[in-house]
Amino acid sequence: MNTKTATLLTLLCCSFATTQAEELDLPEIADGPFEPTWESLSQYQDAPEWYQDAKFGIWAHWGPQCEPEHGDWYARGMYEEDGGHYKYHVEKYGHPYVFGFKDVINEWKAERFDPDALVKFYKDNGAKIFMALANHHDNLDLYDSKYQPWNSVAVGPKKDLIGGWSKAARKHGLRFAVSVHASHTWMWYEPAQTPDKSGPYAGVPYDVTLTKADGKGKWWEGLDPQDLYAQDHTPGSYQWEWDASQGSSVPDAAYMEKFFKRTKQLWDDYQPDQIYFDDTVLPFHGATDEIGLKLAAHFYNTRLDENGRTQTVMNGKKLSEDQRTALVYDIERGKAHDILPQTWQTDTCIGSWHYDRGIYERNDYKSAASVVRMLTDIVSKNGILMLSVPLRGDGQPDELEIEIVKEIGAWLKVNGEAIYATRPWKIYGEGPSTQFSEKGHFDGQKDVSDKPFTAEDIRFTRSKDGKTLYAIVLEIPEDGKVTVKSLASGSEQYPGKIRSVRLVGGGKLKFTRDADGLHVSLPDNYGGKIALALKIR
Repeated sequence: MNTKTATLLTLLCCSFATTQAEELDLPEIADGPFEPTWESLSQYQDAPEWYQDAKFGIWAHWGPQCEPEHGDWYARGMYEEDGGHYKYHVEKYGHPYVFGFKDVINEWKAERFDPDALVKFYKDNGAKIFMALANHHDNLDLYDSKYQPWNSVAVGPKKDLIGGWSKAARKHGLRFAVSVHASHTWMWYEPAQTPDKSGPYAGVPYDVTLTKADGKGKWWEGLDPQDLYAQDHTPGSYQWEWDASQGSSVPDAAYMEKFFKRTKQLWDDYQPDQIYFDDTVLPFHGATDEIGLKLAAHFYNTRLDENGRTQTVMNGKKLSEDQRTALVYDIERGKAHDILPQTWQTDTCIGSWHYDRGIYERNDYKSAASVVRMLTDIVSKNGILMLSVPLRGDGQPDELEIEIVKEIGAWLKVNGEAIYATRPWKIYGEGPSTQFSEKGHFDGQKDVSDKPFTAEDIRFTRSKDGKTLYAIVLEIPEDGKVTVKSLASGSEQYPGKIRSVRLVGGGKLKFTRDADGLHVSLPDNYGGKIALALKIR
């Protein structure tokens, strides 16, 4: 990115900050080559090699909202009168005025939390990165936080969950990542400022208006509910991007400064390799970029290798092309349309972000086959997959999820050579699935296509040295014959001679090549069920 472009980008980003009225007083950040400006952060250019090689991570998107086992955004929905979470909450726990989300936290004990066994299980089934939820919009820090009194050491499980995950990841040789979502607590709980309009508690405020003084004689005596709910302000309209011109409320300086301190402590104390922010571009983007830019500079400067290159990954969403030279682009529940020049990430889930017993009872998880095909498509386009496997409130996956992870792992044990430490080829793929695009939930294409793949749908990867091409066939051909049209004789993509074709995890295969493609015959006894990979030289 040239100086003119960087300056313009900085000015455009800073123009969003007009909604911020207060000057921020933030702690010092680490010195180093990265300064808290877009221009300086663009030195990043692309993710470190370890991340480019990893391709597949598993995420424990697990916190107190998993305790009710009723799906995502429970802590917000339980305060929305007549909604599904509200009705469930009233039946299970009582009215939110009497039993608020702080009380759900108190119920959550994580009694079967076993990070060592889970991380080992994930590693054994192909994960190269393990990511843990450090906090969600519900605002409970899942570590021994110095700046957030509502944390998992002080309340609920009474355990340092991030500490446990971190230790297990390092023991088993996985890169460790954390996800941070708490910037939006300010606006996320705002519906709870509106009490019921009917029924026995009509007009009675929910517990989000309580203060420290109200806790005398209660289990939470000495804690201030406002440190959890952050609702001592006038609510605005729902605007994820903090757009005051559209009616969004804007966090005050104290709230943003506290977020900065919490996040910096998380980074400094637990030493993750990667940090994911559930934010458009940066935390508080639309109000100010100062928080996010300073955190990024601190992260990068504290993980420099002997060549002065940072080994950190920081994810942001809905990034412009220029911003993707400073951060790693993340697409939630979606994927890129084509090969992107910088490494990027899909984050998605096999079910609901927070555990939902209804999905389990309906057996409505993503199948292992759909995950493998999604992973292959993502890797062919220079991406990696961060897959959430929901945990129950007690800290364990259910038996259906265990089997899905095992099936993914079994496929990777055979075919991982075509996935790990590869790079994108000249084109990402061929076949009918390359001719249409289903819009993703937030950005890019949909993560799992509604249309089935065929034996003509193929994705390509290559070895780092460029000497080996992998063609991954997304559906097993019934006749045992594969045709790779992009490798026809005289192909623009592969004009050279093809000397050998092997089945990854198997032996040499018979093949011919003509103007219609490379024609490969599979072994008569081939028993693959999901997808197969060809190794071509």
